[in-house]
Amino acid sequence: MKARCCPTEEVIPWARSNDEQLALLASALGHPARVAIVRLLKKRESCICGEIVDVLPLAQSTVSQHLKVLKEAGWIQGEVDGPRTCYCLNPQVLERFQLLLNGL
Repeated sequence: MKARCCPTEEVIPWARSNDEQLALLASALGHPARVAIVRLLKKRESCICGEIVDVLPLAQSTVSQHLKVLKEAGWIQGEVDGPRTCYCLNPQVLERFQLLLNGL
């Protein structure tokens, strides 16, 4: 089931130096499962947590923990839709990450 994507926040939710932003975003991608989640959300444009669990060879609780890390860093956004949460990639953060990498 494909859910509608979450609204994009207007501003990246932190005011830190470029190095701090890069470190935060890179750290959140520091696990292969989180990289796989970001790839999946980029490919599908939106996803429900249950679908992520179906794709990854991980338990629901493990996927939820990885989603929490990605959400805290700003990589993803979640929108509650009844008993489900629709997660989607924050395109502004992806753009910012690419700019920060290019600035190395």
